[in-house]
Amino acid sequence: MIAIIDYGAGNIFSVKNALDYLGVKAELTKDKSDIINADGIILPGVGAFPWAMNKLNESGLVDVIKEQAPQKPFLGICLGMQLLFGKGYEFEETDGLGLIDGEVKLMETGNLPLPHIGWNKLEINHDCEFLHGVGETYVYFVHSYAAECGSDSVSAYTDYGGKRTALVNRGTIYGAQFHPEKSGAAGLRMLRNFADMVNKG
Repeated sequence: MIAIIDYGAGNIFSVKNALDYLGVKAELTKDKSDIINADGIILPGVGAFPWAMNKLNESGLVDVIKEQAPQKPFLGICLGMQLLFGKGYEFEETDGLGLIDGEVKLMETGNLPLPHIGWNKLEINHDCEFLHGVGETYVYFVHSYAAECGSDSVSAYTDYGGKRTALVNRGTIYGAQFHPEKSGAAGLRMLRNFADMVNKG
């Protein structure tokens, strides 16, 4: 079973619907024991970094996420991906989960509008299981902030007024800045790949 963490800051239903469509067993939960006993974990997220971290702290789930993420397939989506990093600078400096080294900062895009909304192409940096059978496809983004981190953690970039971190991977931990659940057949394939990782574990 995949636990989709429901902490009041997520696009939880679109993720759940996509997994239901794939026939993947998943449950929305904020219960620590469900997360501990799950075979895989998804951390969705929409909104602002400090607000989301505050919601996670209020939920009492920060420690269990930090403990479980390195032990089983874990996927952060959009803001959920940004929360994986050490710090965010949206409105104010805020500590993140610190599961991947790096910081999340406002994108400087020149004449391109913010937020970045729409379809952009993935540029593969390091292949990974999440991208199996997908390649350099187009996926759907909605964000104004992006992670800045070492290239060894980046599986894919995208170009939007510069090179932007699109997909990260560190061990069992994956983070997608884009929305796989809104990225058509390619996004569904990525979620299927994640479910396959969960089933293998």
